[in-house]
Amino acid sequence: MPILCNVRQLQKKALVFKGELSGQELDLEGFDDCIKLRLPIKYDLEVQLMEGGILAQGQWQAVLDCECVHCLKSFQKVLAQSDWSCFLMLEGEEQVTVVNDCVDLTQPLREDILLAYPQQPLCEPGCDRLPEKAGARITESSQVQPSEMNSSVWAELNKLKL
Repeated sequence: MPILCNVRQLQKKALVFKGELSGQELDLEGFDDCIKLRLPIKYDLEVQLMEGGILAQGQWQAVLDCECVHCLKSFQKVLAQSDWSCFLMLEGEEQVTVVNDCVDLTQPLREDILLAYPQQPLCEPGCDRLPEKAGARITESSQVQPSEMNSSVWAELNKLKL
């Protein structure tokens, strides 16, 4: 269910929105094969009317089920923002759409959650190992010989007559 804020109610007092949104409600499924959002995102927002717009402030937290891009190990990553804020313009060029006196806060929240997604999830900082099963597939014929390791790529390039 989207987070709908009634502008007329904001004229009287600030409103508090607390709850959960699923990845499906936020349309966050399928962006990255290595990241899944199985648990709902929890949010706690205070919304108030300001001159020319609506100010939403608060916090949100999401738990991502990730797969390490290096070793393919599954792990969970917690994304949290304790000082989230968003200003939605009610006038001018960048004004937000008001439908039945309500403004949807779901889209700005969704955008900031997507921006917080890790670009390349790693199970631990500096992970550079392959899973052991993948290492077992390397045969002796495909391994690099010590003499080949010592030859320099630069030396090969120097042999070119340009």
